[in-house]
Parts: sequence; structure tokens; C-alpha cells
Amino acid sequence: MQIERLSGAFSDFAPFLQHGGIPSVDLFYGREYPVYHTAFDSYEWMVKHADPLFHRHVTIAEIWGLIALHLADDSIIPFNYVSYAQQLSKYTDELSNLLDGSTISLHPLVSAIEQFASAAKEAENEVKQLREGDGRDGLTALKQRALNDRLMLTERGFLDADGIQSRHWFKHLIYGPHGDYKSKLDFFPGIADAIHELSVSTTMGRSGQEAAIQHEVWRAARAIQRAAYALRGHIFVP
Repeated sequence: MQIERLSGAFSDFAPFLQHGGIPSVDLFYGREYPVYHTAFDSYEWMVKHADPLFHRHVTIAEIWGLIALHLADDSIIPFNYVSYAQQLSKYTDELSNLLDGSTISLHPLVSAIEQFASAAKEAENEVKQLREGDGRDGLTALKQRALNDRLMLTERGFLDADGIQSRHWFKHLIYGPHGDYKSKLDFFPGIADAIHELSVSTTMGRSGQEAAIQHEVWRAARAIQRAAYALRGHIFVP
């Protein structure tokens, strides 16, 4: 099983995650099959060749069902933002290697991720405390509801009202499509686009392009700070 973050805009999750900031999941078996999205991609082909007894369909439906049950019935939504913070740190390390030798500072990103990691750890501890309680009194139920609201709203903190430059409909500054299809960066789409412009632009000097990249770094850092504020319950960012 391979678990990855959702990036790009290649599936139905894109409007939910990258425009609405709604936590999403995309499950599928391996790579795309040869007849995918062709005239042969039909029920007849499925029952004759791909999954005659529909065992695979049943299995994936059961997995989806279990996920839905946990999301709907668990007293606390099973979101893990600690792993999210760890992933953001890895992305920043990759970005640091890519920008080595430039004047661009990634300190805003590092600082924002530290804030987010701290908020994620606090939320994780809060989850443990609430799960260890008996959960039968009204106060515990209110605390669980408040925590669930914060867990749901955190993803929206990564959105920016102006969106990604030249693709303003996409609001998510951590995951989203980027302009250069050859780019190896599956994260920070605004930064990825600015880096691409640095390599191809003939109208702006290097200092101007590096300033544009630095601007996108600040935008991503502010988005991560907003997510940290939301996770702590400070919905209105100061």
C-alpha cells in the first residue's frame, strides 16, 4: 500500500481540496489500466476481463465503507496533523536543496512549520485526553465538538483568497497544479511556478525573479501559520 499526499488536479478531489480546503481522500488500485477512459472502458469489459466476480470492487467498497464509518461515527475525527507537519518539513528540506546557492530565505517557512507542528502536537495530546475520559458528561461532548470543528477547519487555513498566480481558482498553497508539467515539485505550487519562471524568463533579471520566489515563500508561510491558528482555535488570524 502506498500512501501519498494529494497533489495535481487529476481527479475529483481537486475542487474539494484545492478550492474549498476540504480534507479529501482518493483510493485506487495501482496504475491506470490500459482501457481507462476509452470506448472499451465498459461494464462488459469489466465482467469479461478485469474483475469478473467483482471481488476487487467489493474489497474497495468495504475499505471506503470503513473510512466513512470512522469519519461519521468516531467521537473525534481521525485526522493526524502531526504527520502533515512532518511532511511539510520534508518539503522544505527538498526546497532548500533546490534553492541552494540563491539569496532566498526559507526561514519564514521553517518558522511557520514549527508553529504548525507545535499546534498539531497540542491537538494530538488533546485527542488523547478526551479519549481517555469517560465521555458521558456534557462538557466532554462540547470539547469534542469544538476539537472536531478545529480539525475540519485546519485544511482551509492553507487556502489563499488570491489563489495560485495565473490559476486563481486553485486556492491551496501547499497542494495544487503547477505551470511546468516537468517540475519535480509536487508541493508549494506557487513557489514551484516562481522557480520555473526563474529558469525561463527573459524579461526579468535574476534578482527580480528571486524576489518573486521569496514572495511566494512568504505566502506559503502565512498559509501554514493560518492553519496553525485554526488548529489552536484562533479562527480569526491576527
